[in-house]
Amino acid sequence: MVPLLVLALVAVVLVAVVLGVAKGRLPVDPLADPVGSTPDTGLPEVPTASDVDAVRFDTEPRGYRIDDVDTRLDVLRETLAQREVELAGLLDEKRPEEG
Repeated sequence: MVPLLVLALVAVVLVAVVLGVAKGRLPVDPLADPVGSTPDTGLPEVPTASDVDAVRFDTEPRGYRIDDVDTRLDVLRETLAQREVELAGLLDEKRPEEG
């Protein structure tokens, strides 16, 4: 008799939890935190154009759009390369000419 009572109590609690989750009264986070599978190859503190080529992103079923990320990285690489060329030109202009 006691095992049947315990089983009935467990069933009632289980039904109550399922109904609470279904109605939204019990919050549930259905997605687990992402787990990285590649080493961190992010940008350094002061990135250069060549550093952008080393950046890698984890992929997952509901991940990022590869084309979007590639396009943005291309723009970032070009912008950094232009700035490096401009900076080198400015530094050359600032240096006194050696004779």
